[in-house]
Amino acid sequence: MTTTATAPAPAPAPRRAPGRRSGLSRVFGRQPLGIAFAAPYAIFLAAVFAWPLGLAVWISFHDYFFTAPGASVPKPFVGFDNYATVLSDPDVRRSFYNVGIFLLINVPLTVVLALLLANALNAPIRGRTFFRSSFYVPYITASVACVAVWLFLFSEGGMVNQVLGKFAPDPSWLVNSTLAMPFIAVFVTWKQLGLYILLYLAALQAVPKELYESSSVDGATKWQQLRHVTIPGVRPATTLIVILATITGANLFTEPDLLTNGGGPDGASASPVLVMYQKGIEQGNPDVASAIGVILVAAVLLISLINRRPLERD
Repeated sequence: MTTTATAPAPAPAPRRAPGRRSGLSRVFGRQPLGIAFAAPYAIFLAAVFAWPLGLAVWISFHDYFFTAPGASVPKPFVGFDNYATVLSDPDVRRSFYNVGIFLLINVPLTVVLALLLANALNAPIRGRTFFRSSFYVPYITASVACVAVWLFLFSEGGMVNQVLGKFAPDPSWLVNSTLAMPFIAVFVTWKQLGLYILLYLAALQAVPKELYESSSVDGATKWQQLRHVTIPGVRPATTLIVILATITGANLFTEPDLLTNGGGPDGASASPVLVMYQKGIEQGNPDVASAIGVILVAAVLLISLINRRPLERD
């Protein structure tokens, strides 16, 4: 009788203790390929946004001015002197007041119109594709071209004033210190509306159709469906749109520069970014302009955080 010897089973490979990860995994995570894909954009953000912002903060605390290439001139630390200059400047305070008026008009108007139009364009209506494209065209059109059209319509001798006749405002829209900033707010709302309609349309696709069907069976009206189904369903998109509209309004530059010829009349439509350009480039005070920019960034972050909390509540 013969016996066959079986080879002993190989010992199992030692397992890494739970919680222990290799050095590479600790640095790049479990999926290093994701870091590789995100790295180019991260480098772009660092080069285009983070580095200039850090430089602006540094400039705002120094007596900084432009010099000839290659010249080395001392730029002493001045602490909060530039910020004191900014806060005591009536033109700067007026510009922040102006952009506050702009945001109070533009942001709510943008959210309401974009939601209502997106809800209408989400329905199976005839010509839906045409209307969706029509609302998006102003957004992709150059601002200079749009401004030229609105100047043709709303200048003192423009088509709108000719139609209104004696009911036209006096002074006219663009030279009226009361109407200039609301007029710019309406213009920006019209131009940017296509983007926000698109965002709401994308959000509406994620709202379950069954919710509309069940609410319709329960006897809900269109208004009740909008209030209790649509608005809660697109709340994340609303948060994004409010933040984007706030950032867009804070960076207002082209519209007051072109529509009201540099923030007129008498600074009634000047924005902080426009004043920043005037102080830093035209008047040669980049340190003061940087202080305006830092204050503006801090204000936008604060407003965005304040808006985010009520919009994201359960």
